[in-house]
Amino acid sequence: MSRSLERQTWGFSFSSSDSTTYFIFTHNSLLIFITFSVRSQDIRNTVGNIPMEWYKDYPHIGYDLEGKKIFKPIRNKDELDEFLDKMENPDYWRTVQDKMTGADIRLSDEQVDLVHRLQQGKFGDVNFNEYEPAIDFFSNEVMIHPVTNRPQDKRSFIPSLIEKEKVGKLVHAIKMGWIKPHRPKETTPQYYDLWAKEDPNSILGRHKMHIPAPKMKLPGHEESYNPPPEYLMSEEERLAWEQQDPEYRKLSFLPQKFACLRAVPAYSRFIHERFERCLDLYLCPRQRKMRVNVNPEDLIPKLPKPKDLQPFPTTQSLVYRGHSSLVRSISISPSGQWLVSGSDDCTVRFWEVSTARCLKTVEVGGAVKGVAWNPNPSICLVAVSYDDTVVLLNPGLGDRLVCTATDQLISSYEEPEEVKDQPVQWAVAEGEGHEQGHRLILKHPKAVRQVTWHGKGDYLACVMPDNGNSLQVVIHQVSKRRTQNPFRKNKGLVQCVSFHPIRPYFFVATQRYVRVYNLIKQELTKKLMANCKWISSMAIHPGGDNVICGSYDCRLAWFDLDLSTKPYKVLRHHKKALRSVAYHRHYPLFASGSDDGNVIVCHGMVYNDLLQNPLIVPVKVLKGHTITHDLGVLDVTFHPTQPWVFSSGADGTVCLFT
Repeated sequence: MSRSLERQTWGFSFSSSDSTTYFIFTHNSLLIFITFSVRSQDIRNTVGNIPMEWYKDYPHIGYDLEGKKIFKPIRNKDELDEFLDKMENPDYWRTVQDKMTGADIRLSDEQVDLVHRLQQGKFGDVNFNEYEPAIDFFSNEVMIHPVTNRPQDKRSFIPSLIEKEKVGKLVHAIKMGWIKPHRPKETTPQYYDLWAKEDPNSILGRHKMHIPAPKMKLPGHEESYNPPPEYLMSEEERLAWEQQDPEYRKLSFLPQKFACLRAVPAYSRFIHERFERCLDLYLCPRQRKMRVNVNPEDLIPKLPKPKDLQPFPTTQSLVYRGHSSLVRSISISPSGQWLVSGSDDCTVRFWEVSTARCLKTVEVGGAVKGVAWNPNPSICLVAVSYDDTVVLLNPGLGDRLVCTATDQLISSYEEPEEVKDQPVQWAVAEGEGHEQGHRLILKHPKAVRQVTWHGKGDYLACVMPDNGNSLQVVIHQVSKRRTQNPFRKNKGLVQCVSFHPIRPYFFVATQRYVRVYNLIKQELTKKLMANCKWISSMAIHPGGDNVICGSYDCRLAWFDLDLSTKPYKVLRHHKKALRSVAYHRHYPLFASGSDDGNVIVCHGMVYNDLLQNPLIVPVKVLKGHTITHDLGVLDVTFHPTQPWVFSSGADGTVCLFT
C-alpha cells in the first residue's frame, strides 16, 4: 500500500494470477478503479516515438511494460543464409522486421491486402465508398426547411462580458476626452436650381448631357518615316492592297521608308483626313441612353421542370453495330419490332429492335441514300434508294400472312391496254434479287436523295435535287405502277418532301421556303418562310397543324400553320448543322440530330385550345455518336408506340435511347 504526497489522495495496487494489474485509489472523495491486463508474451516496446538508432550500440532495444529490457534478437545470418531463406521460406515475401522490437513479423492476409490497396492509392477501409452520391444541400431552389436545425448556443443570448469590458473602456475614453464623438450635421438649407434638368440652354443641363467625341487612334510603327522592315509591304502585298476597296483596307496608306526626316514629302491625304474628322465630329450622333434596371430572373421564361414532362428518352440502351461506313438513313416498322438501316457500304440491314440482332443483310448496287418502311401495317414493303434506283423490298419479317399478302398484291398487277410514257421505268425483280427480297425496281432519270411514303401506304414520293430541271419530285402509285410529276415547274432546289398525316396536303421544302400544296385542288395553299439559309430536313406533327424544319445553319424552326407563315419559335441548341428532325406519333416529343454528335429531345405539347400557344421545352441532350469526317448524327426517328428514339451516325452505328 502506498500513500500519496498530495492530501486527500491515497491508493494501492495488486496483481492477479492472470497477469492483470488492478489500481484502486481515491481522489477528493471519488473512488477510481483501473485495470491493466498484460499478457505474458506481450513485449511491446514502451520507449515511445524516438529514433531507434539511439539503441544501435546497446544489446537491448527498449523496455517492456514491466520495465524490463527487450534484448535484440540474435541475427547471425549472412547474405547466403538470407538468400537460402528467400528461396526456401514461402512466407519470406510477407515477413517484415519490426523496428521497435527487432523481431520478424509475418503479415496476415488482411495486412497484405491493406498494403496493396495503399500502394495503389486506394482507401484503407475496404467498405469505404469513395463514390457516394453527393447530397446537393445548397441547390438553386429556396426551400422551407433549414439545412441544419441546431439550437442556438447559450452564449448567443447572454450578454458578453468581453463586450461589456470594451464598452466600458470606450465610455471612459469619451469621458476623459480622448475620443471625440461625431459632430452633428449642419442643418442649414441647401438651395439648388429646380429647373436645371428641364432647360437644355442652362449651363448645368448642358454640362450634364455633354458627351466628348471619341479620340482618334494614336499613330503606330507603320506610320513612322523609318518603320521596322516587317511593317513594309512586299510587291504582292502592295498589289493586293491596291486592288482592295478603300473601306476594307486595314491601312489607309502605304508604309514607306526614308533615309532622314528631311526627305519625307508632304502627306497627300492630309486635308482629306482632316475633313473626314470634322464630318465625324459634327455629323456623328452621340446620345446618352438611360439604363433600364431589370431583374435578370424576370427575363428567364418560366418553363416547367423536365422531370414533370416525363416520359422521354434519357439513356443509351442498345447500339446496333455492323455497318462499315456511315449510316445515312433509318426507318422503323409500324409494329415497332424491326428496324431498317441504309449505309454508304452499299448494304441495307434489318435489325430486331429489342435485341440489336441483325436478322438480314441485303446488298444493293450503290451507297444507300434513303430507306422508308411502309407505314401501312397490312403491307410489308421497304423502299430503298441508291444512285438513280429505288427498290421495293419485302424483308419477309414478322407476320407470314402479311408477307405473302404483299407478294400477292404485287404479282396480281395487270398491265393496262394502252401504255403511257412515264418518266420512271418500272421492272419486276427476278432471279437472285428476288430471293434477297427485291420485288420492284424503279429506274429514275437522276440520283434519288429521299423517299417517303403516304400514310395509307400506296403512294411513294421521291426527291431528285437538280437546280436546272423541272423533274425534281415524282410520286409513284405502287398498286397501279404509275408515276406522275406533280409540278410543271419547281421554284428552287428541292431538299425534302412529306405527305400530310391526315389531309390531302403535300409539303415541299426548298432551300429557304416550305410550300404547302393542296393535292385535290392542285394549288399552292401556304408558303412558309424558314428564316434560315439552307433547310436540311422537315417533319410534320401527327395533328397536322405544326411543322418543324432543321437547317444547316444550326437552327430548328417550329411553324404553327394556323398562326403565321413565319416561325413561331426558332431553337439554336445545336453547335453544328442539323441533319434530321422527327416527331413522335403519340407522345408530345420531337428530336433533332446534328453534326455535333448530339440528339436533343424536346417536349412539344400542342393544345386543342386554339388560343393557347404550343409549349416547347428542351428536356434532354443525348450523346452516343463519335464525330467522323466532321459528320455526327445523320438521321433520327421515334419508336411508333414507346418514348424511344433511334439515331444513326457517321461512325457506322445506330443507337437506341430509352
